[in-house]
Amino acid sequence: MESFIPTPTHSALAFGPFTLHYYALCILVGVIVALIIGRSRYTQMGADPDEITDIAIFAIPAGIVGGRLYHVLTSPQRYFGKDGHPLDAIKIWDGGMGIWGAIALGTLVAYLVFRSHARSASFATFADALAPGLLLAQGIGRIGNWFNGELFGGPTKLPWGLEIPQPLRPPGFESFSTFHPTFLYEALWCFLCAGVLIYLTPRFKTRPGNIFYAYIALYCLGRSGTEYLRIDAAEHIFGLRLNQWVSLLGLISAVFTLSRRKEIRGEVD
Repeated sequence: MESFIPTPTHSALAFGPFTLHYYALCILVGVIVALIIGRSRYTQMGADPDEITDIAIFAIPAGIVGGRLYHVLTSPQRYFGKDGHPLDAIKIWDGGMGIWGAIALGTLVAYLVFRSHARSASFATFADALAPGLLLAQGIGRIGNWFNGELFGGPTKLPWGLEIPQPLRPPGFESFSTFHPTFLYEALWCFLCAGVLIYLTPRFKTRPGNIFYAYIALYCLGRSGTEYLRIDAAEHIFGLRLNQWVSLLGLISAVFTLSRRKEIRGEVD
């Protein structure tokens, strides 16, 4: 018997006039997990965990806005092209969040709010405390893509291939039924890297900020691989998807920064 991962037949649950979208629920669960782990790690670092919650009130909405803006701006044809629907740009529950925009705007707002008052630790320590939880949140969020039947790769006959319904198959792939579940690959990579960061925390504690840079490097490494497999429409530059370029640049920048800080192998300045 052929085995595969089925795509859920429902992506939302209706309660009278209210609709609960599973994609949004996954993002919410991820945020809660990130906050719980971040507060715990920040406490272990000798800082006030309430600072995590206070800053999250501003950083989380900023991250969501940044993620959506990045997605819309890098795939404009879907919303503003010939057959696009501009109002769909605000339908976050239908999927479409660019992690680069979320990290960039979320981090910027977190930094500005953090610096607005005296804090119990440095911003670098704050970022290190949050890094593993952010990876877990990203991984949980990717599960939301499964409910929406999106973020899959090329055709495959592997046992864990993802069965995609005919209406959701990209042009040119209508005759294929199972595809690489790249959303699952990325989720598993995020979970693994979160464990690695937790393991590395004692080794990097002498230089706050290194765990966050390691987070960027590890995520970019995995993301560049999943982007290579994906077949959904995307902007291309010199033959590579835009997100592949962003991943490679992020990886190179993070590794270079870590090497300059001389603590990739536990060395201290």
